[in-house]
Amino acid sequence: MQRTTYGAIRRQGNDRFVPNKILRTEKLCKTFSTGGNQQHVLKNLDLDILEGDFTVIMGSSGSGKSTLLYALSGMDKPTLGEVYFDGRNITRYTEDQLAVFRRTHCGFVFQQTHLLDHMSLMDNVLASGLLVNRNRRALTAKAEQLLTQVGLPASSWGKFPSQLSGGEAQRAGMVRACINNPLVLFADEPTGALNSASGDSVLDVMTRMNRDGQSIVMVTHDLKTALRGSRILYLRDGTIYGDLTLGAFQDGQEEGRRERLNEFLAEMGW
Repeated sequence: MQRTTYGAIRRQGNDRFVPNKILRTEKLCKTFSTGGNQQHVLKNLDLDILEGDFTVIMGSSGSGKSTLLYALSGMDKPTLGEVYFDGRNITRYTEDQLAVFRRTHCGFVFQQTHLLDHMSLMDNVLASGLLVNRNRRALTAKAEQLLTQVGLPASSWGKFPSQLSGGEAQRAGMVRACINNPLVLFADEPTGALNSASGDSVLDVMTRMNRDGQSIVMVTHDLKTALRGSRILYLRDGTIYGDLTLGAFQDGQEEGRRERLNEFLAEMGW
């Protein structure tokens, strides 16, 4: 995949690259009230995520994985604490400001693609891009480049979502998520609804994007999916219980990475 405008690593000095802290939380708390009872889902969580990382969030059901993802991306406001996104305290933003911020700085990929059924693949991508960039010609050229890079040829661009396989739809969803050059791509169980072959194709695309500089934060419960991450965070009871650095994914290293991840998860009580 040729380099696209994904997140950049900032240069310091003449020849040394220093990653920027693209995301930072301070004493992050999230509490839900149900039936008069309070459920503390995130508890005083401090976290730094570096630009260019492929960060994977794991943990048992109810540990706070998706809640953390939504707080980091501005999809949900924390009860207490701060979230800094590229140095900006987004917890102080109004709902309208957050909507604009997410549109221009965040990309989202979910288990379900949420492509609009009445629109073609290309129109789904362009509809998202036109919210930010009104230059339709330039946007179309960029969409064509991205769709080609993720293995979706021109013969598929006019198809409707119902005519796409699960893997094709998810790859189209990733292009839609990246059309506005997000600083961070957020993914919540992106392979959860796919078969093994389709899931692998989606993971290959995400891996190439990360190699090209795209910062990714992904929630998953799947071991095979988690192996693509450069860093694994394990949540338990709303706190970061473990933190494993795997480094960038390289072909042919799956077995060694799997052993390290299995050992880590066993220590976490997975």
